[in-house]
Amino acid sequence: MLGLVTLGGTIAYMLNGLSPLDAVYQTITTISTVGFREYGEVDAAWQFTTLVVILLGVGTSLYALGVLLETLVEGRLTDRLELRRAARRIAGMEGHVIVCGWGRVGRTIAEHLQGSAADVVVVDRDRTRVAMVDGLALEGDATDDDVLRAAGIERAATLIAALSTDADNLYVTLSARALRPDLFIVARARLEASEPKLAQAGANRVVNPQKIGGARMAALATHPAIADFLDVVMHDGSLEFRLGEVPLPARSSLVGLTLRNTQIRERTGALVLAVRETDGSFVTNPSPEVVLCEDQLLIAIGTEAQLEALATQALTESDR
Repeated sequence: MLGLVTLGGTIAYMLNGLSPLDAVYQTITTISTVGFREYGEVDAAWQFTTLVVILLGVGTSLYALGVLLETLVEGRLTDRLELRRAARRIAGMEGHVIVCGWGRVGRTIAEHLQGSAADVVVVDRDRTRVAMVDGLALEGDATDDDVLRAAGIERAATLIAALSTDADNLYVTLSARALRPDLFIVARARLEASEPKLAQAGANRVVNPQKIGGARMAALATHPAIADFLDVVMHDGSLEFRLGEVPLPARSSLVGLTLRNTQIRERTGALVLAVRETDGSFVTNPSPEVVLCEDQLLIAIGTEAQLEALATQALTESDR
């Protein structure tokens, strides 16, 4: 608006006989209320032009100044710059995890993910909550497709729907599944009756925090040492050992061999605890004679270096 008024005033003064530089100077001194002196011959046309520039320009300049001060005082400019920086960082991310909802559950999820060095993008509609996130976060409604796209859903590895209501989580799951048919989706369920609905909507896993909390308390009551050990291995980080999962692609050098012949323990130091079959079932404590097949998943325990060595061995293509 300010630019248009300045341009219009400059053209009007040029029509009154001023040079371009004098016309710009006269316009700016008029709308800024400085007004050192008049250029050129002051006649009726000149007076009419000056009146129009004053009426339009002074109000516009004051409005522009007010908006600028309001933006600076309320921190909106900083917020916009932060949003742009966050958008650029998200645009360069791939294989990250989108956490929808920054409540008690979402906060705990993000903390554990960040502790395992996973890239996380948090989405929440509450500006106060978004400001509390220690990492990348977007303010917006996670049920909106445009917000999910801004969070990089096309390049994400996993989406976690941890909103406060089952209805919102159901809507997010439907939207995410429509945008990315191959996306791995974990949804939170408050009510047991919502679990099959979320699964039908496209969630790969449905988690009821109340049920898990109850099972955790029961485990602490009956087997506290085992429960503590699993917590430390999975989340704590104080032990060197970790649990990891290693997929077996079709051309893996391990496919077609028995566990004994793979020599995983001798070559990598990792210990295979279970094998997940393609139908989702588990072979726990597998015998050395179990034959490994493509698309199986190895559940192993070891240090980070040992698990990385096992993953490298599994990705090595067979020359057979």
